[in-house]
Amino acid sequence: LLGWDCADQDIGGGEFYTMLMLNGRGVGALYTMRKEERATGAPPHWNSYVAVASADQAAAKAKELGGTILAEPFDVMDVGRMAIIQDPTGAVFCVWQAMKHTGAGVLGEIGALCWTELMTSDANKAQAFYTGLFDWKAEAMPMGPMTYTIYKRGDAQAGGMMQITKEMGPIPSHWMVYFAVTDCDGTVAKAESIGGRTTMPPTDIPNIGRFAILQDPQGAHFAVIKLSGMA
Repeated sequence: LLGWDCADQDIGGGEFYTMLMLNGRGVGALYTMRKEERATGAPPHWNSYVAVASADQAAAKAKELGGTILAEPFDVMDVGRMAIIQDPTGAVFCVWQAMKHTGAGVLGEIGALCWTELMTSDANKAQAFYTGLFDWKAEAMPMGPMTYTIYKRGDAQAGGMMQITKEMGPIPSHWMVYFAVTDCDGTVAKAESIGGRTTMPPTDIPNIGRFAILQDPQGAHFAVIKLSGMA
């Protein structure tokens, strides 16, 4: 669907960790959910990671700010140290303290992650949490009847946030990953032809681009977007 290559790494016990590569650069990864994860009722999903100087300090700070630590900081061999955190509105994300592996090797290109967005049941509570936890500033962008919030790290955009409305239905708070594509409609058609499902059809965002939300054959949601001005 997105032109990725796969590099399997044997992690023992008959399990593999698969690096997803785009032109030789790491764009993401996948693995089979552990029994402990499945036991929580968590569906297949994409994890969003935020780089931090110290996973331990970030987890402690998140707890102070009302977050829940789902997995206390732990070492991932010699490549990094991480923790899994749930914000006060229920959205889950990870923090990553890099050692040998810094994270994504490509961002913002066709076929790569280009945006991460929080859909939350309480935008005010979420904003207080994330701006308290990370060196992020929140910038409100009125978009018709709703307000979209841009999180900024200095002058760079770190992600977005929007309030879940009643019209959207019973959606839990979550982080959504967006991958850049050259043709939103064509990508949706391709996804459906290989077992995916469309949960939001291609939709235009004025001055931004055209996006759709898809679900892979195992149920994990993600978005694709044709950004205006990106070939």
